Amino acid sequence: MDPQIKLMFLNEHAAEGAARFGVSPKELSFIGGFQNFVYSYMKGDSKYILRFTPSTLRTWKGLAAEIEWIRYLSANGLSVSEPVSSIDGKDIEQVQGNAIDFYVTSFRHAIGRKIGYPECLGNALLYEQCGRITGHLHELSKRYNPTLRRHTWKSNEYLLQAQNVLLSEHQPILLALDELKAQLAVLPVAEDQFGLIHGDMNVGNFMVDEAGGITLFDFDECQYSWYVEDIAVQLYYLLYVFGEDSKSERKAQYELFIKHFVRGYTADGRTMPDGWKDLLPLFLRMREIIVFVGMHRSWDLREPDDWTRDFLQDSQMRITKGMSLIDEFF
Repeated sequence: MDPQIKLMFLNEHAAEGAARFGVSPKELSFIGGFQNFVYSYMKGDSKYILRFTPSTLRTWKGLAAEIEWIRYLSANGLSVSEPVSSIDGKDIEQVQGNAIDFYVTSFRHAIGRKIGYPECLGNALLYEQCGRITGHLHELSKRYNPTLRRHTWKSNEYLLQAQNVLLSEHQPILLALDELKAQLAVLPVAEDQFGLIHGDMNVGNFMVDEAGGITLFDFDECQYSWYVEDIAVQLYYLLYVFGEDSKSERKAQYELFIKHFVRGYTADGRTMPDGWKDLLPLFLRMREIIVFVGMHRSWDLREPDDWTRDFLQDSQMRITKGMSLIDEFF
C-alpha cells in the first residue's frame, strides 16, 4: 500500500462504507491488503469481505468490469468469491474523502482454507488443481463478451508506478522494464493466447476445500494479457522463495509444478496456450519487476531482514541481466 494513501484512509471512511452494506463498524475485522483496505465481517453464519479501493488506483468502470467478470465466471461453473450488493442494491458504493474517494465493494468469503508456505511447496495435487482451474478460467475467457472492459497489461498499476517508486540507483531496473515492455509489445495477441486473466493467481488468492477444490478470489489485478502470465505468476511465487544458493531445489519445484499443472490444465480436452513454455521466462521477469516495485512502494526496506536483503540483491541481479528464475533449467 502506498504510504500516502494509508494516511488518507480514516476510520470514518470504513464506518461509512460498512453502513452502506448494512454492517456495523464494530463487526469489521481488518485483514490488510497490498493495494486496497480489506476487512472481513459476519452476517449470520456467513463470512464476507468488505474492500475499499482508492480512486487513484481504479475507476468505477474498472471495478464494474471486474464484478461483471467475476459474475460471468461464477455463472459458468468456476468457483469464485462472488460479489454482494449494498443495502441500496449497488455493486459499488463511493465514499468521499478529503483528497481522494474510496470505492466500496463486498464479496462472499471464499470457502476452505489457505495453503501457505511451506505446505504449498512440492504439492503435486495442489498444482494439478491449479492447472485445472486456470485452464477452465482461460477457456471461459475465450468466450467472454463483456459490456465493460478492463485495462490491458500496459496499464498495470505497478508498471506505471515504477518510475515514481524506484530510487535513482535503480535506473538499470527501469531500463530493463523498458526493454521488457518492448518485447511484450510485439507478441501475437491471437484469441487462443490473449484475453482477460486473473492477473494475480497464487496461493494467497485462493482457498482449498476438503476435497482439494479451489475457490478463487481477489480479482483486483484482472487485466487483458497473455494467458501464460497467469501460469508464470503461480510459478513465480513457488520459486522465488529459493535463493540463488538453492537452485537445485528451485529446479525440482519447477519440474514438479509444470508436470502436474499441465495435467490439470489439459483435462477435459483443453490445450495449453501456443508457445507458453517459451514465453514463461519473459513473464517470470515481468512478475519479478512487479514484485520489486511493490516491495519498494509498500515496505520499509531501511533495515530489511536477512531473507529480504538477499532476495532483493538476487532479484536486482536477475532483472538487470535480463534473467528469469528458470533460465538455467533448459
